Amino acid sequence: MKVLGIYGSPRKGGNSDLLLDAALKGAAEAGAEVKSVYCRKVTVGGCLNCGGCDKTGECVVNDDMQSIYPLLDEADAIILSIPMFFYGAPAQAKAVVDRCQARWSKRMLAKTKEQRKSYDSGRGYLIGVGATKGENLFVGVELMAKYFYDALDMTYEGGLLLRGLEGKGAVSDHPETLKQAHELGRKIASRRLS
Repeated sequence: MKVLGIYGSPRKGGNSDLLLDAALKGAAEAGAEVKSVYCRKVTVGGCLNCGGCDKTGECVVNDDMQSIYPLLDEADAIILSIPMFFYGAPAQAKAVVDRCQARWSKRMLAKTKEQRKSYDSGRGYLIGVGATKGENLFVGVELMAKYFYDALDMTYEGGLLLRGLEGKGAVSDHPETLKQAHELGRKIASRRLS
């Protein structure tokens, strides 16, 4: 089982980082091979909507996304962890998600309409963290995650959506929440692909 963690925050050591650290630790303890992508450490431009991937399923833009695609392709499970920025994903994480348009094109080329009703590449999860307690805080990012994973030929399995965590590292004062993240990682690694 290969689990990829995508650190979507531009801030090092924030709540979404600490939660993903706990989840990946749980996955590793359950026997998974764990790899990570830090969106803040890579240079990934937004999708240009140039159509370069339409016939091949491969992005023609040459930046750090070219080293991320193989990690996405080989993962059995992916955990995207992001803080909420104006009820959405930070730009660094959103650029990585948007550049998976190439993987959507690849899926469209490889599978018929009927075959696209099933997902053959694994499972996707979301850890979302926000300071506010707004009722609709995660509506947009859950839809984004669902279709991000759809492009990767993965199911969206939910995850942890946490409100009211304000301040860098505030989740450290909530050991039960970190334990939930750790347990999520263990469950992800223990779950076999069907």
